[in-house]
Amino acid sequence: MNYTLNVKGQLMSLAQPKVMGILNVTPDSFYAASRVQAESDIARRAEQIVEEGGTFIDVGACSTRPGSTPVSQETEMERLRLALGIIQRMQPTAVVSVDTFRPDVARMAVEEYGADIINDVSGGDDDMLRMVSRLGVAYVLTSVKPTLEESLLFFATQVQRLRDMGHKDVILDPGFGFGKTLAQNYSLMERLEQLQVMDLPLLVGVSRKSMIYKLLDVAPEGALNGTTALNMVALMKGAAILRVHDVREAAECVKLMAALNNKVEP
Repeated sequence: MNYTLNVKGQLMSLAQPKVMGILNVTPDSFYAASRVQAESDIARRAEQIVEEGGTFIDVGACSTRPGSTPVSQETEMERLRLALGIIQRMQPTAVVSVDTFRPDVARMAVEEYGADIINDVSGGDDDMLRMVSRLGVAYVLTSVKPTLEESLLFFATQVQRLRDMGHKDVILDPGFGFGKTLAQNYSLMERLEQLQVMDLPLLVGVSRKSMIYKLLDVAPEGALNGTTALNMVALMKGAAILRVHDVREAAECVKLMAALNNKVEP
């Protein structure tokens, strides 16, 4: 499917899937190696994402891992201002996504730093939907529902609300790891292609999550192979964006998938 997003006033094609690299400015992300807080580390991570083939840099400043306690809005904003300022200086052409569930944080990121995408794992309450519609940026709508059927109903309802508000660019995230058992995560992955009925781009984020490391009986640090395997499955089932810690490996999956689809010379 040749989806497009309006990014920085231009249409970006998603005909070939893109990679979204994770940049966590938190001390408590579930995957320790993804945490960066020093200015030099933030700059280095942003550069790494771009160099390894990432199209989007997804900046998170408030951990949403299961069981975590969210930091205050003020702390989240402080962390984001540091990271977004560095990215703006060091990677001025990067497409920046901000991972937040707070409307005022979304407003700050877009109005002060020109963030291009709001990645909201909350599922979109009324205030957030109104905010992203006013800001006019691409919006990642996440389902925390446990089954495909419930996710489809949720997406249909929320997307219609966004359309009624005049919002155009919506990306659907089925929410692997959010509100789902291990079995439900894999059931959803097995039927992922059915979400294409929504005619909207799909973002898949399974990178080093518990659905992989618990099943394989490893730590998150040992879950790269499982992540790569599921990323390839997701691409085969229509994912347009892979949100990952390991950008190079995901970009290689995209390249291999293009060869399988005869879009590049093998």
